Amino acid sequence: MSKRILLTGGAGFIGSNFVVHFLENYKDVKVVNLDLLTYAGDLSNLNELKENENYTFIEGDICDTELVNSLFEKYKFSGVIHFAAESHVDNSIKNPDAFVKTNVNGTFNLIDVAKKHWMDAPFSFKEGCETNRFHHISTDEVYGTLGETGLFTEETPYAPNSPYSASKASSDFIVRSYFHTYGMNVVTTNCSNNYGPKQHDEKLIPTIIRKAINNEAIPIYGDGKNIRDWLYVKDHCTGIDLAFQKGKAGETYNIGGKNERDNLYIVHKICEILDTIKPKENASSYADLITFVQDRPGHDFRYAIDASKLEKELGWKASENFESGIMKTIEWYLNKYNS
Repeated sequence: MSKRILLTGGAGFIGSNFVVHFLENYKDVKVVNLDLLTYAGDLSNLNELKENENYTFIEGDICDTELVNSLFEKYKFSGVIHFAAESHVDNSIKNPDAFVKTNVNGTFNLIDVAKKHWMDAPFSFKEGCETNRFHHISTDEVYGTLGETGLFTEETPYAPNSPYSASKASSDFIVRSYFHTYGMNVVTTNCSNNYGPKQHDEKLIPTIIRKAINNEAIPIYGDGKNIRDWLYVKDHCTGIDLAFQKGKAGETYNIGGKNERDNLYIVHKICEILDTIKPKENASSYADLITFVQDRPGHDFRYAIDASKLEKELGWKASENFESGIMKTIEWYLNKYNS
């Protein structure tokens, strides 16, 4: 029987990029994508899978125990790759309850159902389930914020600063506890800021591109000096794949791009590229549209990830730097917004 994987949140930005990557690389694996299709999920992200016989989409909630249980019974999953999460920090400030429900309760529900289907007792797997794995996708935001120097490693103490990052930290700890208490085969990856095709329109890079080509003010928080480590989404997918296939049970792997850029650099770089490939009729620069807006509460100053554990232990390497990845990203969005 071919392997069957439950992938949650596969209609979202990273999940949809990953499921396409995964099915392209493993022809003998069947993937069931469970997604609630909240505002962040978009079925058009999965158009290239319409004819794929190894792919099944199910609309539903990871918090629905009955549904998740019935899927495990029907498909006999040998792995879970768990992307589904509320992830927009601004929304977590306004509606923290949705983040706790999905990110904490949803993760607990998934891993607990998996445990019941895969294990007879703590540290005792059911026959045929010995290598079944639960892979939890998390974020570098659980580590809090960095000063001018230093990097987040897998040993960095957790210090989440927003309801979003606190809910993700909680889910990381739940997954960790199922390894230490029950001996479940779990692995967690924490990534830096992703960018690339299929990202939700509200996020920074799509917003800059969209506002620019619509000749609208481009909003930048505060003074634009906040720094992020930018990871091209397809590089993130290869890192997740490696950790899922070869990562050591119970371990965490950080996935980062070694591409620290502040928001001012990002917006100017995008405007500069657009000035070249899609110049404005009046020959003015898109950079004239940059507008500074009030900063968000609790806005972390800097995130940056040390991915050397993943690189050394599993041989991962990012194939894009920011400048090559942003060109591909801009071309993808111009195509989307012009179609």
